Amino acid sequence: MWAKTPIGGENLKIVDVETIIFKYKSRIGFDIAGHAHPAEEHIAYQTLTRIVTDEGIDGYCFGGDKRVNERIIKPAIVGMNPLDRERIWQYLYRDLQGSRQLISSEQLAVIDMALWDFAGRYFNVPVCKLLGGYRDKVKAYASTMVGDEIEGGLNSPEAYAEFAEDLVKSGYKAIKLHTWFPPIKWAPNPEMDIAACRAVREAVGDDIVLMLDCYHCYSREEALRIGREIEKLNFYWLEEPMDENNISAYIWLADKLEIPILAPETAEGKIWVRLNWILNGAADIIRGGVMRMGGITPLMKLVHICEAFGVRLELHGAHPGNLQVLGAMGIPGEYVERGLLHPLLDYESRTPWLKEIIDPMDSEGYVHIPQKPGLGMEINWSFIEENKVEAGDGKITPR
Repeated sequence: MWAKTPIGGENLKIVDVETIIFKYKSRIGFDIAGHAHPAEEHIAYQTLTRIVTDEGIDGYCFGGDKRVNERIIKPAIVGMNPLDRERIWQYLYRDLQGSRQLISSEQLAVIDMALWDFAGRYFNVPVCKLLGGYRDKVKAYASTMVGDEIEGGLNSPEAYAEFAEDLVKSGYKAIKLHTWFPPIKWAPNPEMDIAACRAVREAVGDDIVLMLDCYHCYSREEALRIGREIEKLNFYWLEEPMDENNISAYIWLADKLEIPILAPETAEGKIWVRLNWILNGAADIIRGGVMRMGGITPLMKLVHICEAFGVRLELHGAHPGNLQVLGAMGIPGEYVERGLLHPLLDYESRTPWLKEIIDPMDSEGYVHIPQKPGLGMEINWSFIEENKVEAGDGKITPR
């Protein structure tokens, strides 16, 4: 006997794709390499993509380019069923290859997650339940901003150690260091990275889990030296230490180190390149995430690939989509990344467009998977309406 449901779905249609642009006050700036740092307060901009349906229930995801949404996405998907996420993803990625330079992984991810958000709102459940549901909380680690030369910032190994002590006092059981990168003139610097790792381990003791993210700055000999030094310090993983276009260097490094290598993060190719890394033994832990993969739809395929091969998978950042996937993952995904954190910035107040932060951490160091319908976001519509701006047909970078 078929279950009776008050909601159908076979005749739903997308009727519009909208992009809302709004301003907010930010104290985060970016250097010429794209790294985030503390900055003087300034006006920044964010976008919100809304997929409008004929049901009166819409799907939302923050991000998205207004011009691409209007000129490509809207004509492509209006009239489609918003529950046909696989069909829409394949159409945008494969069939519109001539527009692939405009439909970036991030743009594709925003559309896919807005569709998942719609589905959760339509069926009145969080997305993690639609994906299968596995757990309701995940351990958090503190992820620092990159090193800097700012007074009171992350400008020395001692500064990292002091900040790590503060993070432990605030409840973190695990910390990941991003160290110094260009455009700082003396970076990258293996000696400084090793010194920072030593200082932090000495400051927090042996019970705190530590990781290092080198952000593909080093040669394989330098990466090997750093890896061997942090093995002595009982670090949990070494992340992205070399250029990810060179998979052979990672195969070489993974064979020589005991510490797990976590990668790839920036290598192009979504799930297909990560399968290649698994097959070649180039990394012990695979890095994934909704924005690099192109949304929840392909990320869940990576989850199942990693499960099939017995390989750990760690997701990049506490994006609402990542949190929902973490709630449905039956394999590690051991941690959720909270950050980026800096001693001069308040992480908890960065998203005034939400009524509450998406990833609050409890006293035991866990982030609980949001249980509101859809992606779990409670949007602060009054803030967005008060700060809405018109940008014509152009793009305002959401930073």
